[in-house]
Amino acid sequence: MLGSVCGRYASTRSSDDVADFYVAAVKGAGLGAQYNVAPTTSIYAVVDRQDKESGAIERQLHDVRWGLVPSWAKDTKIGSRLINARVETIAEKPSWRTAYRRRRAVIPADGYYEWVAETDEAGNTFKQPYYLHPAAGTGLSFAGLYEWWPDPEKDKDDPDRWLWSAAIITCEATGPAGEIHDRTPVILPADRIDAWLDPTCQDPAAIAEVLEGIRPPLLGIRAVSREVNRVGTNGPQLIAPLRVDEVDQTIQLSHVA
Repeated sequence: MLGSVCGRYASTRSSDDVADFYVAAVKGAGLGAQYNVAPTTSIYAVVDRQDKESGAIERQLHDVRWGLVPSWAKDTKIGSRLINARVETIAEKPSWRTAYRRRRAVIPADGYYEWVAETDEAGNTFKQPYYLHPAAGTGLSFAGLYEWWPDPEKDKDDPDRWLWSAAIITCEATGPAGEIHDRTPVILPADRIDAWLDPTCQDPAAIAEVLEGIRPPLLGIRAVSREVNRVGTNGPQLIAPLRVDEVDQTIQLSHVA
């Protein structure tokens, strides 16, 4: 097993398509099709925001930076180390606990990559990427957290002063998925999304209950080109089967949240 879990994923739907799926208002500029999303790049995050005066809640789609930057951070460098939040410690660790209570998000994805150490005919070991995606349906909803970081170099009245950033929550993987990596993203079924995003729920115990007993989805898995290993590469060829005649295996994703 190699690599950090969910260190790369694919997100190719337009902002309008994502917003329609989650019934959200588009608040960002929109991103192009990304077949090789990497840490510190811009990603989509779905959040529920509550108006302080009216109490009304609006579901919104934002462009955010992948790699959470806590509001107390001195600079944004810490974000490169905070791309994944372990579900076992998010309620207590300083980097996560405030966002866990107040700023939860859904990170939309088409699928994600994991790497397995394999050996070629010459005995050389290499990292073989595999693409995991829904066996049926359209896309995955990763449980996430988001934060705002105030740029000290910008005026307090500047609306661009606040950097939005996010992290993907991971948990222990078991079953076939655990043979690929010991961690897996927490994938929310449709009937848990409202409860997860609800900004009025700020009790850690109640929030934890939202993640309990989730039935993970069936995933298709296939080997893909090692071209995805290079940050900056993009295009549908990255998720194409490595061998033209290869049929995706189907696995039951199992996790302990």
